[in-house]
Amino acid sequence: MIHNQSNKNNIDAVILCGGKGTRLHPVVPNMQKCVADIGGKPFLDILIDMLVLHNFRRIILAAGYLSEQVVEYAENRDDFNAEFSFEEKPLGTGGALKNTKRLIKSDHFLVMNGDSFCPVHLPNFYDFHFGNNTLFSLVASKMQDVSDYGSIEIDDFGRIIGFYEKESRTGEGFVNAGVYLMRKDIFDHMPDEDFFSLEQDLFPKLLDKDCYTYVVDGKFFDIGTPERYAEAQKILSELI
Repeated sequence: MIHNQSNKNNIDAVILCGGKGTRLHPVVPNMQKCVADIGGKPFLDILIDMLVLHNFRRIILAAGYLSEQVVEYAENRDDFNAEFSFEEKPLGTGGALKNTKRLIKSDHFLVMNGDSFCPVHLPNFYDFHFGNNTLFSLVASKMQDVSDYGSIEIDDFGRIIGFYEKESRTGEGFVNAGVYLMRKDIFDHMPDEDFFSLEQDLFPKLLDKDCYTYVVDGKFFDIGTPERYAEAQKILSELI
């Protein structure tokens, strides 16, 4: 199927921001981690600012735990159109995305984790995704030690040929940066269950679909643990 490249400024973006963030509770109690403070601003500002910079205007916020904080955050901004997908019970990253299907209007859409950031030139990522005419493209960042993250194996053409759980590999490699472009028929490949993980239950099943990795030089940050949150506070607060 041929898609009009002129639609690149009209595709929807989904941010997964419903996780409990249990490991982060000791340092940010009673707070949805996507709005945790970074340099005096909510972490979500960093993601939204990047989207708005690249002309994304319709953003779907998949909210769950402390969803009222996500709604309040969105109400304080007027530079994008917010849609909300609420989960009444934990759905996992996959179930949360599946829950947004009815809200997604574009044939292709962007997905971002609400607790991680990797600087990406989104128009270039979009062109890469369309150039490969693929179901699914994933942004990856090269790290010196992948043991704390799920890692990805790619071939010489950038095709994804393997996903590995954290601690199953060590040393230098590529990690999932939590930014994806997907064609809407990816929902046809999702499990029937309400609760499932993108990383563990969906992506490994797509290896025969010629899905691709877009490798970036930028450093990948996530705020899932107190240690990583402290690092993000130190480095990202200087950039915003």
